Amino acid sequence: MERKVVFSGVQPSGGLTIGNYIGAIRNWVSLQDEYDCYYSIVDLHAITVPQVPKDLRKNTLEVLALYLACGLDPEKCTIFIQSHVSTHAELAWVLNTMSYMGQLSRMTQYKDKSQKLGESVNAGLFTYPVLMAADILLYQADYVPVGQDQKQHLELARDLTDRFNNRYSPTFKVPEPLIKKEEGKIMSLQDPNKKMSKSDENDNGFILILEKPDDIRRKIKRAVTDSIGEVRFSEEQPAIKNLMTIYSAFSGCSFEDIEKRYEGQGYKQFKEDLAEVVIEGLAPIQERFKEIMNNKEYLENVYKQGAEKAQYVSNKTLRKVYKKIGFVVK
Repeated sequence: MERKVVFSGVQPSGGLTIGNYIGAIRNWVSLQDEYDCYYSIVDLHAITVPQVPKDLRKNTLEVLALYLACGLDPEKCTIFIQSHVSTHAELAWVLNTMSYMGQLSRMTQYKDKSQKLGESVNAGLFTYPVLMAADILLYQADYVPVGQDQKQHLELARDLTDRFNNRYSPTFKVPEPLIKKEEGKIMSLQDPNKKMSKSDENDNGFILILEKPDDIRRKIKRAVTDSIGEVRFSEEQPAIKNLMTIYSAFSGCSFEDIEKRYEGQGYKQFKEDLAEVVIEGLAPIQERFKEIMNNKEYLENVYKQGAEKAQYVSNKTLRKVYKKIGFVVK
């Protein structure tokens, strides 16, 4: 049987957090054995906000190395840098001509960022959900691993699929979400009501995959808790629930086991142990990352081979699109 297709990607706009690892990349590793997976470093998306060129190049290669260090296997999945595959920008332009201003203006992330930027908001920030749709549709993706906060963008991809298929005849598959379980979502260490993010102004709110052990200990020690004083996985204790989710992800312990282990002990010992669990869990990833970053030839081979395959597969979709809309195909 032909395997179902999965597409996903991460922006190279800074170091990846343990939230990226637990909520996304670790899940991708398990999917690569079951699906035909395309995983991209989406650098075209990254430039919707100003980037320092040398930092963007460095971050792009580091994200690629982290993909590999976390367990993605280029023999099992296709790993590529988005800007290396020209079809993404080409299909995005076609889909832009079928996208409605009203729908794009209602995108939550655009509304949030445009309020901060005012009239200086760029057109790329307005239309980047269309590029995201192109990313997905190029590979005829059956599934897209998304969190609740990204469902709106996938809905746009689904709408554009229906719009194109109805106007020109069936061309794209309608992508379905692979919703990550809510307990896999990692929140800020300083505010359990918002997702852990590398763009957090308070660097105590996130832990990077490449974070040094002493910094991990410091950040977990400073993590907010509550006045209840009990280690319980409860909606009434969102900060502790978040810390327990991290503990469970790195240790494999169930929430019930964690509750029993720290019954009557308060938070101090729990936090100290959590820091060591995270440090121990990240150590092999960090070590593998160093090895990969020191092997530039291997990194180059991975992204070149990935781009070649992605270009070949996506070209087939783009040629169909060009024919159907009336372009003279060379």
